[in-house]
Formats: sequence, structure tokens, C-alpha cells
Amino acid sequence: MVDYHAANQPYQYGPSSGGGGGNGGGGGVGDYMAQEDDWDRDLLLDPAWEKQQRKTFTAWCNSHLRKAGTQIENIDEDFRDGLKLMLLLEVISGERLPKPERGKMRVHKINNVNKALDFIASKGVKLVSIGAEEIVDGNAKMTLGMIWTIILRFAIQDISVEETSAKEGLLLWCQRKTAPYKNVNVQNFHISWKDGLAFNALIHRHRPELIEYDKLRKDDPVTNLNNAFEVAEKYLDIPKMLDAEDIVNTARPDEKAIMTYVSSFYHAFSGAQKAETAANRICKVLAVNQENEHLMEDYEKLASDLLEWIRRTIPWLEDRVPQKTIQEMQQKLEDFRDYRRVHKPPKVQEKCQLEINFNTLQTKLRLSNRPAFMPSEGKMVSDINNCWQHLEQAEKGFEEWLLNVIRRLERLDHLGEKFGQKASIHEAWTDGKEAMLKQKDYETATLSDIKALIRKHEAFESDLAAHQDRVEQIAAIAQELNELDYYDSPSVNTRCQKICDQWDALGSLTHSRREALEKTEKQLETIDQLHLEYAKRAAPFNNWMESAMEDLQDMFIVHTIEEIEGLIAAHDQFKSTLPDADKEREAILAIHGEAQKIAECNHIKLLGSNPYTTVTPQIINSKWEKVQQLVPKRDDALLEEQSKQQSNERLRRQFASQANIVGPWIQTKMEEIGRISIEMNGTLEDQLNHLKQYEQSIVDYKPNLDLLEQQHQLIQEALIFDNKHTNYTMEHIRVGWEQLLTTIARTINEVENQILTRDAKGISQEQMQEFRASFNHFDKDHGGALGPEEFKACLISLGYDVENDRQGDAEFNRIMSVVDPNNSGIVTFQAFIDFMSRETTDTDTADQVIASFKVLAGDKNFITAEELRRELPPDQAEYCIARMAPYQGPDAAPGALDYKSFSTALYGESDL
Repeated sequence: MVDYHAANQPYQYGPSSGGGGGNGGGGGVGDYMAQEDDWDRDLLLDPAWEKQQRKTFTAWCNSHLRKAGTQIENIDEDFRDGLKLMLLLEVISGERLPKPERGKMRVHKINNVNKALDFIASKGVKLVSIGAEEIVDGNAKMTLGMIWTIILRFAIQDISVEETSAKEGLLLWCQRKTAPYKNVNVQNFHISWKDGLAFNALIHRHRPELIEYDKLRKDDPVTNLNNAFEVAEKYLDIPKMLDAEDIVNTARPDEKAIMTYVSSFYHAFSGAQKAETAANRICKVLAVNQENEHLMEDYEKLASDLLEWIRRTIPWLEDRVPQKTIQEMQQKLEDFRDYRRVHKPPKVQEKCQLEINFNTLQTKLRLSNRPAFMPSEGKMVSDINNCWQHLEQAEKGFEEWLLNVIRRLERLDHLGEKFGQKASIHEAWTDGKEAMLKQKDYETATLSDIKALIRKHEAFESDLAAHQDRVEQIAAIAQELNELDYYDSPSVNTRCQKICDQWDALGSLTHSRREALEKTEKQLETIDQLHLEYAKRAAPFNNWMESAMEDLQDMFIVHTIEEIEGLIAAHDQFKSTLPDADKEREAILAIHGEAQKIAECNHIKLLGSNPYTTVTPQIINSKWEKVQQLVPKRDDALLEEQSKQQSNERLRRQFASQANIVGPWIQTKMEEIGRISIEMNGTLEDQLNHLKQYEQSIVDYKPNLDLLEQQHQLIQEALIFDNKHTNYTMEHIRVGWEQLLTTIARTINEVENQILTRDAKGISQEQMQEFRASFNHFDKDHGGALGPEEFKACLISLGYDVENDRQGDAEFNRIMSVVDPNNSGIVTFQAFIDFMSRETTDTDTADQVIASFKVLAGDKNFITAEELRRELPPDQAEYCIARMAPYQGPDAAPGALDYKSFSTALYGESDL
């Protein structure tokens, strides 16, 4: 567009060619101008007519100048410098004029007007007696004549109705449009329009909702004219060019003013039908695009929610920080069961629904000739499957970790109790031993007392050696507790260290006392051999009883019936040794009795107890009674555990019996679905009904799986960790069941997409069966997909020229890029159906949409927001406005939008 404000070099005006050449319609304008004998260039205009022409021509000029952001106030003054005259011609012609001259001198203005007049003449218009000097001087008659010439050329000349053009064509159009209306008889462009009914009839004929024609009265012309002018200005974008009073108060309205006004109505209505057709096409395309975008947004949201749930859940499953107590870990196990029963199943359904939605969306995009939907990064179905696989791996690892930690804590609790028991026994035994070893009673003892002390010390050393094994056991248990990270390891280590230090001290004190006794042994004489024999036999027997009591009170944990039966056998073996032990006890007591008898017979007064041992007959009898009491308690504990293991064995067999039924059933159903998806007999609707009935039969089998879950829960609550009676675990059953549900749902979705493709593309049932038969014939491995060579053979059988030559290879590569855009190396049946349907049907194209927009834009290369809102429904108009880029072409106007790039983007040929 001409820059009327920037500085430029002076331009030397050259004489006009006079309009002798021009384009195709120029002769018609010249002829018509020659017939306008009522334009008297030598006399002044009729004042009334001049007033009407001023208003009409000013309004007409401003209706175009406002597109360039300007207007005129006084028609014979504002065109004097030629700038706005050149701008007006550029706007109404859509062509560029030479640069105007910026100077304010008369010569600059004349040059600018001459450029405008030359342009008018170049369009085949003969300008008679109109010179640039008269326009620059503000000659009203010449200025109005020039504007009328422009209106004739650019607004009226192109009007054509049944081989009539210009004025006759416009008059014929008005007569045709107003013929059905009473009190309207259009015969000319002056008095036929005075009562205003003709204006109202034109509006009502095209926009009946804007005019209540039956309420208009012929005897009220001012009201009629004002109504028509106001409606046209408000709803048709036709500026008010005349006042009703000017027309009514004039005997004969100015013909040029009326023609100018009526031509605006013609241009406003002539393109209505084409605009409606174009708008309908655009609405259809936009509706499809909006629906697809809604589906894409739904997919993105569902995928985001599912991925977010997986991302929140995986860290919880990968949190492998063990609790310190078995109760806390069992609570974790219960939380994990709640996740399996309550939280995960809905997400399995969401994942399945997401795949179905994705396949349906891709099918709709193919059917509407749109590019395939590519979800946001990380939200592809494969990405979700990978995340789901990661989730299941974490889930499996979490369960295994839970059970291992519970086993470890159970083992730790057992070891902790065992450590405490052995440590308590040892501490009870060592209580007072240091004080005993430190006393120096041998310094004042008699010889017999010394000998007794030596014997007693030897018995103590024997006892000390017997306890060495217990100390080593205590240290070993403490080390194992440390290695297993026992939560109370510090107190265990402290206690163990104290026992070891005390044990070292006892060893050192024992050695020192022996040296002291041996030093005085030579001074000691005899020792009561009988007491010595008693002490030597009583000490190991006492240790045996202590060990027996310790074993009988020892905690045990088993997991199988074989382990408990082994403990029962060992206990029976121990009970078989009791008679011999009882004989040994009686023999030891007999020795003590013998010593007493000898002392009585020989009147020997024994002072105190046996000097060689602290194990008295009372102690032996007391411990023997304790052993006798512990044996039946041990019997009861073992029998109780045996009953528990038998119950566990029944649970194993019960679970195995059900699992060995459900597992093969799931496997069989998976194989049957594979066969069904390949064979697919009958119509697609029959196949769909058959598959849904098959799906219902699978859903009806769910109670068997629930029963198996209940049995599995009982097994876990009983802490049963293995089952030799079946190869199926609950995890295998769950995965198989989820795969079965997903497979049948995916197969149903494939058939539904085939029905959608068939209905949308108009494919007959026989064609679908023929496509399926051809596909299955070349699907040799019945895998539901064709390799490249199989697919080529299938195409050849259908008549496609894809033989092994350069042209055939190029055609085959083109087809493969359509059916296998991801280069996976396989062609699915759905891709095959989509390809065959596209080969036989047609859809909207980007070029068709561009052509429709061009109609709405009045053949311009751009469109405005106002035009979109006028021609399209509100929601789709705003949809276009929000997505259309500003138009950057040389003919751009303010607010111009680029509909070409927008239409191309709708079909994926560029970014929207």
C-alpha cells in the first residue's frame, strides 16, 4: 500500500494516455458514460441532487477508506492533494499506485491527482473534461463526477444479470428480488425508491429475520427509509449514505446517489449463498478437528493421570527401608495387600481404556484424512506400557523384599530370645564365681581341707570347660545378630562383651588359684575318694541336665511338616535316653549314700557338704524333676506345631488344587482368543457380539480368581512361603488374568474400529470379508500381521503393480510408508483395512478448505476477524481467530489473518 506520510523524491508527472487501452470491461463504462446526458458539465448541479450526491459519495468513499484506517469529511476538499484519492483507488482495486509526492505545493498535488486519473484511465475509463487542476481547485462538480466515474467502474460495471450489465443489470436484479412484494415496483433509480419499501424488500428477501415487512406502511416513507438504512448499517455493514428526509423532500431523488446506495446492497447480498456454502464446509472441517482435539486432550489427561499415579506408586514400592519389628513389617505387608486389592485394579482398567481411546482416535484421524496423533513426549502407549512394566517389576520386587525381611526379622527375634536365654543361664552360672576364685581359704585350711579344695577346684575347671561351648554359642549368636542388623544390637554387644570379659577373668583367676593350691598340695594328705568320685560323676550329669533343660526350653521355628517331624524324632530319641540317665542319677546318689554310711559306721563327723562339688543330691533331684516336667511340655509344643504344619499343608494343597484349574483355563482362553482374532467368521457385528459374549464369559469366571485370592491370603497370613504341589504362583495367575482381559478388550476394539472404518468409508460387508480372506491367506503363521514380502504378495493378488522393478519398488515403498509409518516391519489388519478404504474413498482436502475461506474473504488472500464472526458460528469463528497467524503479504490490511497456512495445518502439512 502507498505510504502517504513517508518522505520521498519528487515525481515528474507525465500526460495521461487518455484511457484508450484498458482491460476487458472498459468499453462498457465508456459507453455508459457517453449515455449520461443528464450530467451537465456546463451548468451547476441541482442543489438537492448535489446534497444527496455529496452524502452518498462521501459515505461510499468512507466505507472503503476505513479499511485503511482513514476517512474524509468534505469530498471536494479532502481529495485536493490527491493522497486520499490514490489511497481510495488502492483499496477498491487491490493494486499498488505509484508513490505519491509529499510536497504541499500545487504542482505536487496536481501530480498526485494525475497519477490517480492515469490509473482510472488505465482501467478503460474515458475521463471527459475532468482535469487534475479542477480537482486540486476543489471544483465540486468535477470532483463528484470523478467519484461517480470511480463508482461506475469499480462498484457497478461488474454487476451482471442474464447478459445485462452495469445499470441495466443492477435494475434487473432489483426487479427480480422485489417482485414478490406488494406496493413495490422498481422501474428506475429515483422515484421507485422514495417510499422506502424497495430498500426494505431487498433486505427482507435476503435476511427476513431483520425486517418485519408486513408492518411497514406505504404512506410513512420516512419511517420506512430510516428502518432500512439503520438495519443495513447495523447488520449488513452498509454505511448510511442518505437521510430519509433528503429523499422524501425531493421530487426526484438523485439517480446516481440511489444507484450507489443500491449497489452496496447488491454486493452485500450477491455472495451470501457462496459464503454460506463455504462456511458450511469450514464448519464441517472445524467440527472434525475440534472433536479430534477434544479426544487428544482427553488422552493426554488420562495418560498424565495414569503416569502420575505410576510415578507416585513406584517410589513407594521401591522404598525398601526395613522396619525394626516384625509387627511393623506385617503392617507394610497389609498395606501392600490393600494396594493389590483396592488401588491397582481401577488403574488396570484405566490403562486398558487408554489404549482403546488411542486406537479409536487414530482411526478417526485416518478417516478424516488427518495426520496420526503423536502424544506428548513420554505419553505414547509404549511409554505407558514401559512405565507399567517398571511398576510391576517394582511390585514383584517389593513383595519378595517384604517376605524376606519378615523372614529375617522372625529369625532375628528367635536369635534374640535364644541369646537372652543362654546369656541368662550363663550369667546365673557365673554369679559368685569370681568371688569364689579370689578367696584365700587355703591359707588357713587343714591338709584335708587343702586336698578338698584341690579336688573342688579340679571339678570347677571341669565345669568351666563344659561351659566354654555355651560362651562360644553366645558369641556366635551375637555376631549373627550384628550381621543381620538386629535393631537391639548395641545392648546385645554390650552384654556379650561383658560375658566374654568375665569369662577371660574367670580363666585367669582359675589358673591363679590352681597354682596356689598346687603349691600347697604337698602339704595336704588325703581326700575323701568317695566324695571325689561323686563330684566327678555329678558334675557332667548336672551339665547334662542343664543342657537337657536348655534344649527342652529352646525355641524352634519350622516351615514344613518334614521339619517338625524331624524335631519330634529327635525328641523321641532324647526320651529314649532317660532310663539310662535315671540309672546314672541313682548311681551318683548311691555314691553319696555310701559316703554317709561309711562316715556313720566309722563315727566320722563330716563337716559341711561335699568339699569337691556344689552339686548336691538335692540339686540333682530338683533338676531331674525339672527335666521330667519339661518333657511333656515339649511334647505338647511339638504336637501343636505338627498340627499347625498339617493345617499349612492343607492350605498348600487347597491353593494348588484351585491354581491348577485356573492357570490352564486362562492359558486356554488366551489361545482361543488368538484363534478367534484370526478366523473372524460372519459379519463384523456378529464377530463383535461373539467377542462381547466371550468377554462376558471371562468376566463371569472372576469369582474363581477371587476364591484363589482368598486362599492365597490365608497362605500369606500363615507365612507359607513355598508350595511344591503347584507351579502356579498368585503373581502368575494375576498377570495372566490381566493379559487375558487386555487381549479380549483389544480384540473387541479392533473389530469396533473395523466397523467404524467400514461405516465411514462405505465399505460393504462382502468387501470386508474379501479383505479379511486376502489378509488371512497370506498370514501364514496366523500371527495377525504380514511381513513386507507377505504384504507385497497380497497387493499383487489384489491387482497392484508392485513387481520387483524400479517403478514397482517405488510404489511398494510408498504404500509401506502409509501402512507402516513407524518402520516396524509388519502390517496389521487394521492398517491394511485403512489403506484399502483410502484407496476407494475421498475426503476433504486442504485445497478445498482454502478455496472455501477465499469465498468468505471475497477473493482476498486474507480474511479478517470481523468476516469470520459474520460468516461462522461463534465458537468456530473464535477457534479460527485464536489459531490463524497474521497475514504478511504485500496486500495485507489491518487485522488481516492468514487462512492458507491455517488450512494447511489442519491437514498436518505444517504446524497449527
